[in-house]
Amino acid sequence: MQRMGNVLGIKPEAIVEYKRIHAAVWPEVLAMIAACNIRNYTIFLKEPENLLFSYFEYHGSDFAADAAKMAADPKTQEWWAICMPMQAPLETRKEGEWWAAMEDVFHVD
Repeated sequence: MQRMGNVLGIKPEAIVEYKRIHAAVWPEVLAMIAACNIRNYTIFLKEPENLLFSYFEYHGSDFAADAAKMAADPKTQEWWAICMPMQAPLETRKEGEWWAAMEDVFHVD
């Protein structure tokens, strides 16, 4: 199992709508997350900085393949088309990232 944390900005005017849609994520999107070996997926919001922090646990053996599978899913693409205009990627993210990956520096069970 691999723990993953990511950070992303959110446009202040979109916060209410972002919370609303994430209170009822489409079942097809949730099913694809599970099919891609992602568990314990959580998104946190930090205001007033307007940052989203995501945490999840990857239980598969090929994250790149599972990420590609998710990205190719039409329903996930539809969901992302709604979410992405609300988001504000960090300027410091790496090439190819939307959510900026974070380093795992500490964990205790």
